[in-house]
Amino acid sequence: MQRKTMIRLSISLAVATLAGAVHAQSKEPILIGVPAPMTGPNTQYGDELKAGVLTAIDAMNAAGGVQGRQYKPVLIDDACEPKQAVPAANKVLNSGAKFAVAHVCSGVTVPASRVYEDERIVAITPGATAPQITDNLKGHYFFRTIGRDDEQGPFAAKFIAEKLKPKSVVILHDKQTYGSGVAQNVKASLEKAKVPILSYEGINAGDSDYSAVITKIKTLKPELVYFGGYHPEMGLLLRQAREQGLKVRFMGPEGVYNQGLMEIAGPSSEGMLFSFPADFSENPANKTIVEAFKKANRPFNGAYQMPSYAAMQVLDASIKAVGTDPKKVADYMHANSFDTTIGKVAFDAKGDLKNFEFVVFEIQKDGSRKVIK
Repeated sequence: MQRKTMIRLSISLAVATLAGAVHAQSKEPILIGVPAPMTGPNTQYGDELKAGVLTAIDAMNAAGGVQGRQYKPVLIDDACEPKQAVPAANKVLNSGAKFAVAHVCSGVTVPASRVYEDERIVAITPGATAPQITDNLKGHYFFRTIGRDDEQGPFAAKFIAEKLKPKSVVILHDKQTYGSGVAQNVKASLEKAKVPILSYEGINAGDSDYSAVITKIKTLKPELVYFGGYHPEMGLLLRQAREQGLKVRFMGPEGVYNQGLMEIAGPSSEGMLFSFPADFSENPANKTIVEAFKKANRPFNGAYQMPSYAAMQVLDASIKAVGTDPKKVADYMHANSFDTTIGKVAFDAKGDLKNFEFVVFEIQKDGSRKVIK
């Protein structure tokens, strides 16, 4: 009788242990919406955002997640198309995710951010720089881990006025939220610095021939051309300028530079300048994280990988501190600072960074980039 009782007790303990293990493994994951351009000409920016988020999630899950719960990314394509903004944000909502590292392109982020705010989804953009995103939102749930156009534009203009000291400048933009926004900020700051601006005009994004624009620039004879926009258009401008014998320096914001630019422009890209987030991958404190990117065969030193990784670090620290209630997480993010891949992060009342580091790079003859001090 005693032996049978002991056998039953052992079986019961085994069943209980197995049930506990199954329960621990079956804890619902914490969903992270990851809407970004995964198709179209700006796919590389989505790849950078995705690389940062996935590498961070890998590390956090390997460390045990949050009280045994794992993070699970929900990948969504927004194609960097404003018309896809609200549908992409609604896919985040419909997935059940309460948190998101959301969007790169400003034209997408402006309308999408309203969905996150209305639905109380805590979202962080590591790439959208348009000031109106947070200026007009006047909300509580939307943040960013990158500087704004009205920070990057004046930074670039200061570099132009004080370092390059051109006698004249032509400013172009792609008529879109991001490109025209940063170009307008460069224009305003250059005007304050008394740098002559010969022309300020928009070009059509997606065109394949900018020869008329190049011809006009040749007539104006500026010492610098600043273009606000993305790499497909900058690549064509550079290549067609070289083809027409136009020898003038071009400069742009972080959106003009990635490997896609090099594929379009080739040798014509030599000498191009661009403002860009500092290369956080060179920070010794990020050595282990860079190794994780390499091990996963993911790129690590573009504009958006480290800001995306930092966004996950902020979410992770906040969720661990207060749980998964979005209101409590947003409150915590506004009230605290965080150690991240991009340095110490703290947000103002709008959800913007209190500080962000931009630098200027120049493309070298071999296609590499070099910081210009």
